[in-house]
Amino acid sequence: MKTIRYIIQKEFKQIFRNKGMLPIIFVLPLLQLIILSNAATFEVKNIKFAYIDNDHSKSSRALIEKFEASTYFNVLTAFPTQKLASSAMLKGEVDVVLEIPSHFERDLLKEKKGALGVTINAIDGAAAGVENVYVSQIIQNYNRHIKTDLMQFSESQFQPVDIATIPLFWYNETLNYKTFMVPGILVLLVTMITLFLSGMNIVREKEIGTLEQINVTPIKKSQFIIGKLFPFWVIGMGLLTIGLILARLIFNVPMVGSLLLMYLYTSIFILVILGMGLFISNFTDTQQQAMFIAWFFVVIFILMSGLFTPIESMPEWAQILTEFNPIKYFVEVMRMVMLKGSGFIDILPQLVKTLIYALLMNGLAVWSYKKTT
Repeated sequence: MKTIRYIIQKEFKQIFRNKGMLPIIFVLPLLQLIILSNAATFEVKNIKFAYIDNDHSKSSRALIEKFEASTYFNVLTAFPTQKLASSAMLKGEVDVVLEIPSHFERDLLKEKKGALGVTINAIDGAAAGVENVYVSQIIQNYNRHIKTDLMQFSESQFQPVDIATIPLFWYNETLNYKTFMVPGILVLLVTMITLFLSGMNIVREKEIGTLEQINVTPIKKSQFIIGKLFPFWVIGMGLLTIGLILARLIFNVPMVGSLLLMYLYTSIFILVILGMGLFISNFTDTQQQAMFIAWFFVVIFILMSGLFTPIESMPEWAQILTEFNPIKYFVEVMRMVMLKGSGFIDILPQLVKTLIYALLMNGLAVWSYKKTT
């Protein structure tokens, strides 16, 4: 018992003696709990909704007002043509488009039935299914009210009005959840492996003492950093290649866009992660510390990237924080290019932000790296 008590006391003393481990043990988990508890939500809300009203009647306006009154839909605008609505959905500006045909009210009065077109962005199959349920519920509710307002009596009974909806799921017709998740998981693998390897590699040099020997050599700091990080850049690109092959062969994920464009963006994104790994290694002395710090940032970046939950469903302050999340842009680009077939102009905003992030992170990493000659 005395031996056990001694070991426990020694471990406690060692933990509290290491000032660098205290924030990792106590502060970082609390921050993760506060941030991620608000960000990681599976509720689908703030759905970006638009409509095409070809009828411009009292009945069509009443239907639109039903969506405006819903707490789940954010009615953005009306489009005059299907082409403009399709373009907005391609850019990610709209999630659901309701198309009301011409003579909608006339058909309700004379034919006792009507048809509506609903186009849903189904890259996220799970969210699209929920959105379809929301749309159907609102239309059914409207259908019950319209039966009361527009019912016409015959000699023995009244004839109710029926409205049928025809959903059209874009980019993921089968609502296969893997189609949505596989590009995001690929982002996760490339990010985690390159970050951990690059971060722990230089720290390992510190632990075994070889970094001090390298620092006193005439080699330049830039040469040392490039030589250290370039192999991991190659590894990251190799992981992307393997992941794309497996995504196609095993999960049958469509690859509508340009592979060259995906490689171009990934090559810049990996520079962000390598710079982050080097920056972490400059302020850590052991591989364990580097792993803890890297994992802390990876967990927050991934869960606030839109990989698992829609960013639109997060609190407003969390949505602002995601603008500083490089993984968010990588997830967006992979899904846009692979599933939508987006081109260079479409991903240019994400590309520019990622390039700025790469320059900033690598600049900080090089500046903070201390080399003695």
